[in-house]
Amino acid sequence: MTELAADGVPVAVTCRVLNIARQPYYRWRARPVTGTELERAHRANALFDAHRDDPEFGYRFLADEARDAGWSMADRTAWRICSAMGWWRAFGQETRPQRQEDQPAGARRPGPA
Repeated sequence: MTELAADGVPVAVTCRVLNIARQPYYRWRARPVTGTELERAHRANALFDAHRDDPEFGYRFLADEARDAGWSMADRTAWRICSAMGWWRAFGQETRPQRQEDQPAGARRPGPA
């Protein structure tokens, strides 16, 4: 929109054509994307690329792949981004069934009579 405004197209017309309000555009112009937000987006892109290539691996492997791509981050940061985006490994850990003694008292089924 900034480029269109520089070319002489009014912002109101551009917003009407794109079916968006003018106020968010002016709010964005007053406070553009910060460096921290941009770095987070680049880290998330690096993790997404690694996840798309190898969906069977967890966040630690994805963090290693992002580091190899040049985006330094802690494993915890990778976990936080993956968790927020819902990127889980394709194969989860198997859970073993609970023994009857480990179940809550209300959940126990009576045994055969």
